[in-house]
This record gives sequence, structure tokens and C-alpha cells, in this order.
Amino acid sequence: MSLQLQNTLSGKKEFFKPVNPDHVRIYACGPTVYNFAHIGNARMAVVNDLLVRVLKTQFKQVTYVSNITDIDDKIIEASKETGEDISVITNKYTEIYNNDMSALGVNLPDIQPRATDHIKEMIELIKRLIDENKAYEKEGHVLFHVPSFDNYGILSKRNRDEQIAGSRVEVAPFKKDPADFILWKPSPSPLPGWDSPWGFGRPGWHLECSVMSEKSLGLPFDIHSGGIDLVFPHHENEIAQTCSISENKDPKDFATYWFHNGFVNVEGEKMSKSIGNIKLVHDLNKKYKGEVLRLTLLSAHYKQPLNWTEEIIEQNSKMIDRLYRVLLELSDVEADLKLPSDSIMESFLDDLNTPKVIAKLNEEANDASSASDERKKEIKNNLLSAGKILGILEDDPGNWLGYNQKDTENAEEIERLINERNEARRSKNFNLADTIRDTLKDKGIEIEDTNKGTIWRKSR
Repeated sequence: MSLQLQNTLSGKKEFFKPVNPDHVRIYACGPTVYNFAHIGNARMAVVNDLLVRVLKTQFKQVTYVSNITDIDDKIIEASKETGEDISVITNKYTEIYNNDMSALGVNLPDIQPRATDHIKEMIELIKRLIDENKAYEKEGHVLFHVPSFDNYGILSKRNRDEQIAGSRVEVAPFKKDPADFILWKPSPSPLPGWDSPWGFGRPGWHLECSVMSEKSLGLPFDIHSGGIDLVFPHHENEIAQTCSISENKDPKDFATYWFHNGFVNVEGEKMSKSIGNIKLVHDLNKKYKGEVLRLTLLSAHYKQPLNWTEEIIEQNSKMIDRLYRVLLELSDVEADLKLPSDSIMESFLDDLNTPKVIAKLNEEANDASSASDERKKEIKNNLLSAGKILGILEDDPGNWLGYNQKDTENAEEIERLINERNEARRSKNFNLADTIRDTLKDKGIEIEDTNKGTIWRKSR
């Protein structure tokens, strides 16, 4: 079995062949830290975390880099609005972002570089681009000259008119070409900036990832990833910057595979401030368990749009509860904790086909009650090992389901009532048993009779 990934560069699903089989290297464009992350940002983080987990089942060493953008017009605007120093804002929201993603089971990147720590390298790259006649200075700005790079548009497959229309670059009289984009711009006092050969200023957004990826991973590295919205112009511009001065001017001189996840829509509509439907991870984490949110984000194939609704969250909450119930039933079964079955691994390796993996886990759960002892061992291993890759089923089943919480207020009284109910059932006094169940229910306690005895939990 070999991993296959959809490569945006070729537009095809390809077998993954790392530059160095002993060390796989990945770079993902991370957040701009001026506010709380929304669920679309979280999808990128969760999908890349899944990719890293899958790669680690196949390769000895995997290095994952995801940056922090801590200088940007939006950050400057947030500083103006709040009166807080930029460093206070960026440090605050970097910590919040990492904590919010951790609640979704996302591991920290091996390296998390910050843009402001790489200004020197950005200036050096601009100098090289100017020396190679790929960039020019005009009125204190330095711009990349798009027509100088023949492969511009190779990632997004956009023609000349589409490039100009979608470039998001302000039309300015100092541009040689409408599609040219900014590498460096003036930053008049009191705005933040750095000294450069072109005056006091700050870098363009596209520049930072070219620099940080090369410094962190070397060139070429294996996978460059991000949300589908970054294909153009951000990733297209990164390729132009980096490959304009590479030996072959080939995008593969930068990264071999380009990996992009789809959008998250909310109730069938695109998230936007004007509609007021932006879902912040920070808020969702207060309402739902992280594993439920994570499973919901993985419930659709990463390439496809995901429609975020209360119904889909509820469906995934019930699904994960069911899987934990099966694990609780299998608590006495020993599992090897090896890789999941070939069938499940094939789905993981088939371009991270999480819907198929989830379907197979539900099939495993269906078989659990009537399975032989050997089959139960296999089922438990599949649930736990596949869950580890997915980033779910990592809690104790009894704890997740809330059973037998000894620290619950009135726990002794609850146990006494359960014992009285069990005695009433043994005596065939079912009216009394039902009355005690209702009393417990009124106290917010749910009970369940299992083949290992009666278990209880607080209502959720």
C-alpha cells in the first residue's frame, strides 16, 4: 500500500514519493493572528494534522512547519482600533489559536516560524529578485514583475485575464503590469516597519512563506499546503518568487506536491461578516467536545466543501458516543494497538478518504456485539488505532460517556438508589424499580443496565 494525494499542481491524484524517503517535509500556511480563528481555519489545521499522522505511519521522520503571520494590514488595523501594541495582539491571538486547535486534537507544528523574525531573509530575497530582473522598485515600492516568470498561472490554471481579475492587488500607476504584486511597501511613521535599501517599510504578504519555508525545510521540500482560497494568488505568487531564481524555473524546485482543502460553508452559505454566520472555534469549543468538532471537520472528504450545520454536529456527536459505547463494552478485551486493518489503512492512504474510514469504523461497531473473542480483539484494535490517526477515541470510554463519576455530588446516594432498584428488580417489584429510575432521572442521572451491571452518568 502506498499513499496517494491529490496534487493541485498536476490536477491529478498521484502516488506520494518524497524527495528524501528518510525525511518527509511539509509546510502549511498558518493564521494571521489578529482575531479568533473560524472553523474554516480549523479545517486546514485538522486536515494537515491528519496528513502528518498518516505520513508518520509510513515514514520514519516527518517535519511539519506552519507559520504565524504577525505583520499584516489587518493586524495594524486591529492595533488602531484597540489601542493595543501589535506584539500584544499577535502574542495573544497566537496563544489562543494554538489552544483552540489543541482542543481539536491538533498537535503543534514541529516549527512555527513568525514572519517578523525573518525580515532580513525577506530583504535578501527581494535583492536577488531585483538582480535577476524579476522585480523592480518604484516610488518606494518593490514589485514582482509577473510577465518575467513564464510559469505564472501553472498552479491555479488561470489565464492572463483571470490572473489580473483575481490578483487582489491594487491598481497603481507605478506598476509595469496590472498583475504585478508587492514585495515591499512604504510604512510611514507611526506604522510599524523596518529599514531596507528601498526605505522604511514592511514586506508583502506573499513574500513571507517563500522565505520561511525555505529556511525551515530547505528546497525542494515535499508538500506545500493550505486552504483552497490560497491557490491564487498566494501560492501562485510564492511559486513565482521562489522559482524565478531557481535553476530550472520549475514549481517542483519549490515543492513537489501542492495540497489544498475545501471551504467550510455554514448552513449552505459562505461564511461572511455581512451575513453574520462566521463560526469561531473559540466559541464552538465552549459548546462541544473537541473530538466531536474534529470528527465533524473530517466527516467530508478534505477536498470537498463541508456544510457546517447543527444537524451534522449532532450526527457526529451521536456517532462518537456510539463508538465509545462499543469500546466500553470491549473494556476487558486486550488490543495490540498496531495499525488498523489493511482495508482501513487503504482508505487512509487513498488521498485521506476519511468518509470511507468512518464508514468502516461504523461497520466494525456493528459487528462488536456478536463477534468472537478474536474478532472483538480485532475490532477494538481497529477502533483505537484508526481513532489515533483520526485524532478521536483518545479518551477513556467511561469518562467520555460520563459514567460512574465518583466525584459527583450525592454519588453515595445515587449508588444506594441504584442498589435498591437492582434489589427491586431481583424481587420482581418492577413498579418500585421504575419509580427509582424516575427519581434518578429527576436528579439528572441516566442509568443503563449492561451485562457488567448498572452504570450511570449525569444527563448531558
